[in-house]
Amino acid sequence: MTVRFAVVGTPGDRRVTLFRDAVVARGLAEPCVVPWHDVLAGREIGAPDGALLRIDSPGEDARADELLRGPGDPARVGGGATWHKTFSAGLDRVAAIPGVRLLGDVEEIKVMFDKRRCHAVLAAAGVPVPEAFETRSYDELRAEMARRGWARVFVKPAHGSSASGVIAFQTHAGQVRAVTSAVWIGGVLCNSLRVRTITEEAEVRRLVDVLAPDGLHVERWFPKAMTGGRAFDLRVVTVAGTPTHAVVRTSRVPMTNLHLGGARGDLDVVRRRAGLWERVLEVCTAVARCFPGSLTTGVDVMVGADWRSVAVAEVNAFGDLLPRLGDFSGHGRDTYAEQVEAVLSGRF
Repeated sequence: MTVRFAVVGTPGDRRVTLFRDAVVARGLAEPCVVPWHDVLAGREIGAPDGALLRIDSPGEDARADELLRGPGDPARVGGGATWHKTFSAGLDRVAAIPGVRLLGDVEEIKVMFDKRRCHAVLAAAGVPVPEAFETRSYDELRAEMARRGWARVFVKPAHGSSASGVIAFQTHAGQVRAVTSAVWIGGVLCNSLRVRTITEEAEVRRLVDVLAPDGLHVERWFPKAMTGGRAFDLRVVTVAGTPTHAVVRTSRVPMTNLHLGGARGDLDVVRRRAGLWERVLEVCTAVARCFPGSLTTGVDVMVGADWRSVAVAEVNAFGDLLPRLGDFSGHGRDTYAEQVEAVLSGRF
C-alpha cells in the first residue's frame, strides 16, 4: 500500500514546507495541503483516501486570522475566546474528513489551546506545574494574590500563544511592575517584538481589564535557574510519546521566547547536571502521556533556581518548529523527519 501524507495548514508556511521536505526526503509523494482558510470559510475540503493527515498551525495567514477572530490588525492582542471557538469548529470539520487517519487528536489540540484546561489535565496527572487560579479583572487579580500571599505572578490569556498578551506582574511595597510585549497602537492593543516595563498601576489595570473578558490564567511565578547571567527554560519536543529534541531559551527578561529577543543556550548545561536531564525527560514523557492521540507536543519546561526542581509552563500543539536541530539519538533527524519516521515505523 502506498503511504500518502496530507497537511491541514497554510500553503507556504514554514512548518508546512519543512514537513513536506521531510516526507519527500523519504521518497514519498509531496503531501496534499488542505488550506486552513478553506476549512474556516466552510468550503468543501478533502484529502486523498487513506491519507495520514497532519494538523498544523493556521500560521501567519491574515485571511485565516480574520475568519478566526474577525476583522482587524493580525498583530492585535485579544479575541482569544472567539479564536478558540472558531478554531475548535474548524478542527471538528477536519475530524469529519472521510477516509483519512488523523495524526493529531482534535480534542487534545483544543485542550492544549486552553491554558486553564491544559493546566488542570497536567495537574491531575501529577505533572509538576505552578499553582494557578483564574481571574476576571485587575481588582480580582490583586485580591486573590493578596489572599494567597503571592507577590509575583504570570498573567496569561487563556487562549494565547507566543507570549501574546502575557504579563509578568509583581508587587512590592505598594508599587507594581508589569513586563509585557503588548503595546497600544492607535488605541488597539498589539503584539510587539520589544518587551516593555510598566510601573503605572492605572496602565496595568487597563491592560488586565482589556484582556480579562477572554479569560485569564494566572500562575505563581516560578523562579528560574540562570546561566551566563540569563534566566532560561527549555522547549522540548516529544514525538510518539518520547522526548526527541530540545532547545535552551535564555533571556534577560521574564519571557524567553526567541522572537522576543531570547537566545538559544547550551543544552549541555542542563544535561551535565546530575539527575536534572533525566527529570526533564521524565516530566516531558508524562506530559506526552496526557495527549496520547497527538503525534507531537512542544513542552516548555522551567528549571528552578535550585537547579533541581522543574515545572511545565506550557504545552504547545504546534511547538515543533525547531529548524536545523537534530534529535537526541544522533540520527540527525529534525522534528519533522522524526515524525515521519515515527509514523512509517509504526511507533504512532
